[in-house]
Amino acid sequence: MIPIRQHEGLVYPLNRSNIDTDQIIPKQFLKRIERQGFGQFLFYNWRFDENEQPRVDFSLNEDRYQGATIMVAGENFGCGSSREHAPWALQDYGFLVIIAPSFADIFYSNCSKNGILPIRLKETEVQQLMKKAETPGYRLTADLEAQRVYDNEGFEASFEITSYMREMLLNGWDEISVTLTHEDKITQFEQQRS
Repeated sequence: MIPIRQHEGLVYPLNRSNIDTDQIIPKQFLKRIERQGFGQFLFYNWRFDENEQPRVDFSLNEDRYQGATIMVAGENFGCGSSREHAPWALQDYGFLVIIAPSFADIFYSNCSKNGILPIRLKETEVQQLMKKAETPGYRLTADLEAQRVYDNEGFEASFEITSYMREMLLNGWDEISVTLTHEDKITQFEQQRS
């Protein structure tokens, strides 16, 4: 995984609450076991019509949000089933940071395990960002080292994150990488065991 220390990117506002994992990546696309290739199916039922043509009434299809890497969404983002494919689809599409007032617990954990920084901000702060992101080209910086989010227009907010999750994201580690930081002890144990 790629370490996340400071990320500056174009912001996409998805002003909806209770977005569940079946909306993020519908069940019919869960047939793969590799992590790549899911971005094309992100928000599939919202992005495409019954003829698989892009919907003009879904904002992610607008040119001004192409290349967005930061998403701002409503409360309870990632609720529903615990499918790990949801963060895979978000990341494969290009999102590295998700900001919301609240997340489903398993989804929140799955984000950090897959290299996405989930940031909880106050509802009022999220609404400020939603409004700002309606302006074409609005960019934001997520600074994991300082645990703050800011723009060039005076907005700034701090966020909390567990030290374990922070360390994983700062170093670009998944859980296997964390285990391998103890490789010398594992090797020593295996040698003593045999």
